[in-house]
Amino acid sequence: MAEYIEREIKEQFDKIKEIYPIIALVGPRQAGKTTFLKEQAKTLKSKYVLFDDPDVRNLFEEDVKKFERQYVESNEVTILDEVHYCKEAGRNLKYLADKGHKLWITSSSELILGKQVLSYLVGRVSILRLYPLSLNEFTKAMHHKELNKQIAERIVWEHAVYGGYPMVVANSELEIKKTILKDLYEIMLLKDVAQNFSIENIKSLEEFTRYLSLSVGGLISYNEISKNINLSFQSIKKYLCALEKSNLVFAAIPFFRNKLKEITKQPKIYFIDSGIRNYTSKKFDSEIDGALFENYVFDELIKTSLIPKYWRSKSGSEVDFVIEKEGVLPIEVKLTNPKKIGRGLLSFIKEYKPRKALVVFYKGEEKIIKEENCEIIFTNIINLSKHLTNK
Repeated sequence: MAEYIEREIKEQFDKIKEIYPIIALVGPRQAGKTTFLKEQAKTLKSKYVLFDDPDVRNLFEEDVKKFERQYVESNEVTILDEVHYCKEAGRNLKYLADKGHKLWITSSSELILGKQVLSYLVGRVSILRLYPLSLNEFTKAMHHKELNKQIAERIVWEHAVYGGYPMVVANSELEIKKTILKDLYEIMLLKDVAQNFSIENIKSLEEFTRYLSLSVGGLISYNEISKNINLSFQSIKKYLCALEKSNLVFAAIPFFRNKLKEITKQPKIYFIDSGIRNYTSKKFDSEIDGALFENYVFDELIKTSLIPKYWRSKSGSEVDFVIEKEGVLPIEVKLTNPKKIGRGLLSFIKEYKPRKALVVFYKGEEKIIKEENCEIIFTNIINLSKHLTNK
């Protein structure tokens, strides 16, 4: 972007930057990781090293001491970009940290968090996640200080339809936004997913990804996927794992009091950026539908470092999202503010007795009601983050 927008993770970053020798910033490609770290290093003697360069990568892998002399010595901080491409990343990062060097590293793949890397860095690294721009960050990027109803709805529409990738946000022309999303998607799928996870059948990977984009918010059934797009169970598992670890999709698991059940039930799949989801599904509609808005709310939740789960009872009652933090917080998602709470949310409140519940909507008037000693807040998506931080 032409103008730097301060990211919401800065407060957390500032708290840990003097404590750990290594900070790992993990998140989707082009989400702004490098831009953020370069901004934080502006007042420091720093060096930026990109591991896409094969000469840099080879030196790091073959002789870390030479790499240290060439790129790290005398820096107050060294930014190492896309470290997951390197062999022996964990061992060599440990060496540099133990020599007293401060390192800020980035990765667009969860591969950097594998045991072959993290096992070397215990006590030396703090991991932060950076996603595409949140609604609050997007609003700042659009230079909106005061919002009326019409402006708020228009902002949410654009952010939900085209997503929060900084390059997309920086361009006002809708066709250019689509072109950027196309380029991002193809790079992610070909480089982060296919190349990193040794997937050769690109066509079947694309079909699988499109299938997921048209099924957001629905339970994932291997049988249904296999039948509909002719994929083996083994391929489905491999593709889904690769898409998750490449930060394209997120598998939400069900909420149970019995934790063992959480890993045995079907997940729901959401895209980490709604713009990428819309490009994949080829749906850039003039109106936000229910599936898109549910994915959009999910994205806003993970951008506040929360891990949304979903709830479904044996009787069929459902709640879209459940957050576990100092108790439980059920969250129901509606396009328009409903006149009353749904049966699923009421069933959850009766069973788990939360102190607070949220009904998040795109259009309508806000209100608060009491039910079963639970404060139920009907809130516009614009104000969602405020209710999450003030639980």
